[in-house]
Amino acid sequence: MNNKNNNNNKHKAMEAQLKKSFPLFLAAIWHYINLPKPTDVQKDIANYLQTGSKRMVIEAFRGVGKSFVTSAFVLWLLYRDRELKIMVVSASKDRALAFSHFTKKLIAEVPFLQHLQPSSDQRNSVEYFDVGGCKSDQSPSVKSVGITGQLTGSRADVIIADDIEVLNNSATQTARDKLSELVKEFDAILKPLPTSRIIYLGTPQTEMSIYNQLPERGYDVRIWPALYPTDSELIAYGSKIAPYILDRRTDDNIGLTTDPQRFSDDDLAERKLSYGKAGFALQFMLNTSLSDAEKYPLKTSDLMVMDVPRQKAPVLLEYGSSYDQVIQDLPSVGLAGDRFYRPMFIDPERAEYTGRVMAIDPSGKGKDETAYAVGFMLNGNIFVPDAGGVKGVGYSDEVLVTLCNIAKKHQVNAIVIEENFGSGMFSELFKKHLHRIYPCMVIDERVSSMKEKRIIDTLEPVIDQHRLIFDRSVIEKDMRDNEYRMEYSLFYQMTRITAERGALRHDDRLDALSLMVSYWVKQMAADDRAKAEEWRTAQLEAEFENFMTGIVGFKEERTDNSWLHLGSGSFG
Repeated sequence: MNNKNNNNNKHKAMEAQLKKSFPLFLAAIWHYINLPKPTDVQKDIANYLQTGSKRMVIEAFRGVGKSFVTSAFVLWLLYRDRELKIMVVSASKDRALAFSHFTKKLIAEVPFLQHLQPSSDQRNSVEYFDVGGCKSDQSPSVKSVGITGQLTGSRADVIIADDIEVLNNSATQTARDKLSELVKEFDAILKPLPTSRIIYLGTPQTEMSIYNQLPERGYDVRIWPALYPTDSELIAYGSKIAPYILDRRTDDNIGLTTDPQRFSDDDLAERKLSYGKAGFALQFMLNTSLSDAEKYPLKTSDLMVMDVPRQKAPVLLEYGSSYDQVIQDLPSVGLAGDRFYRPMFIDPERAEYTGRVMAIDPSGKGKDETAYAVGFMLNGNIFVPDAGGVKGVGYSDEVLVTLCNIAKKHQVNAIVIEENFGSGMFSELFKKHLHRIYPCMVIDERVSSMKEKRIIDTLEPVIDQHRLIFDRSVIEKDMRDNEYRMEYSLFYQMTRITAERGALRHDDRLDALSLMVSYWVKQMAADDRAKAEEWRTAQLEAEFENFMTGIVGFKEERTDNSWLHLGSGSFG
């Protein structure tokens, strides 16, 4: 009897401790499902979840385990009070169902949670379920839903927004506005109780992240970056940096991992190379600062968009950036305020293009697309009727034939290929198909300078002068093809490139565009030199004839420039 009482007392004491401390509860969950002990950062996040304000935002680096911690937190709340109603909102229905499935699995497998399993007469679906012993209610104990799903119709004591911001629902201003409106529904769902809470857990996906707006709506924000921040990064974080990070930061650990139990310094260095500096700054450093206006030099608002004619183009276009020129139904993946504009003036006079070229950035075996860009030239303007990527291994027959047919469709005069891949192997394989489908001149272009600087140096002057004109269909296709993989979008790459090495994780489409524009820039420079030489020759000829007329009274009609080669003895 005494042993039984002792066991009951131990059980009650353990239960009291678990109910008192979420970090302890989290460690117990991790133990029963054979996960390593929670890291120090995970424990600090867990502590903030327990003690934070009614409206709070937790921004933590990718891979910290936010969703696992969130699932455990939901169960801790119900472990303490099974009458609570909790809504977990994720970016999509699939993510919501995955969360719900994992939460139910924990209830079934962890011994001290098994009393929370629904009884046979309770709701028990993957999307929503009740916990054992709770009173009947219109709202389930736990409801997991995608942000665009059925939010209305339920009431909740706690709403947890778990990674609701992903790249495909936040890349454009239109998408960000929609997401911002959707989360306002939380206030209608939340019960008007002193204990009710709204908790966001996430990683910002864009520099204009929705998480940046939440402080204006009364939310407290706390940030856990993957590396100890520099002084300038600390300024960008302001008071949002987690005290845990600030207290442990020293002059000796700046730039080193904040969570060595999760990621080593070498691991994070590899991820930085993989994600690119801009992507790493968002995904791992949670830094959305745009304090440097020159950081992203290429903007969609400096382009012109129109229906690019296939044969003759306007001899003159004038750029305008007023509200009347904004193309309202064409979303831009650019940064804040970036839009697409139509020309302010289109000359009715038309002329044949002076040249057509296609540029190709071959893909290697490990890549999944070969990028290309087509450009027509007229009067210093570069018209882009087509640009994109062809999926598949770059030197496969299917990809090569597709590229040949694109060249044929646009009747290009030359095809420029970046030679770095395979030391010209791609070009040789490509020519075999090209000779059969569309005989055309091929130019191998070898590049050696730092890619990011080369791309910016090539595109920035042309884009700033509004000399790059895109067909509307190029933008529509780019958005359609890359809706769920925005990093492959040409215009996403264009507006996110910086002068830092490894700025982009993917840059193939932008590189192909740069290669095409570089060809025309070189041609324009050559034309300018030729015109300058013609002008100098004309000036010399006019000066010589004036000399002959004024000094010796001699003037002779000439049809060539042979006089330029006369020696001094010819005047005798």
